[in-house]
Amino acid sequence: MTTTTPVTNTTNNTNNSSSASSAAKADVDYNSFLKLLVAQMKNQDPTQPMDATQYVSQLATFSGVEQSVQMNSKLETLIANSSLTQAEGWIGRTVTSADGKISGVVKSVTIQQSGMLAELEDGQTVTIGQGVKVS
Repeated sequence: MTTTTPVTNTTNNTNNSSSASSAAKADVDYNSFLKLLVAQMKNQDPTQPMDATQYVSQLATFSGVEQSVQMNSKLETLIANSSLTQAEGWIGRTVTSADGKISGVVKSVTIQQSGMLAELEDGQTVTIGQGVKVS
């Protein structure tokens, strides 16, 4: 019978919360921008009004920045999901540390901000990175 050990992801929750906070910041910034734009329109000199194309240009620029922020948060989520898929492939495989001192079958993988940490069946841990041998 094959047993599956769950993969622990400590960065996914961080990424989700940072994505949510980035979206909230973008929303607050967008509302602030609109308030500033309205205030600028109300307080402009009637004898020298601002050209309408300048308003449209400012709005288009801010919209581009907002889209970039949203795309970055989606890319963070994509990277976190990619790490989970990669970590799943390590479970059940035999790994040897870069220095050759630790070797064993991977029982579980924890994803941390510093990288992936493989826990072996004998309780030892190996940081997955350059020089780690997989068989």
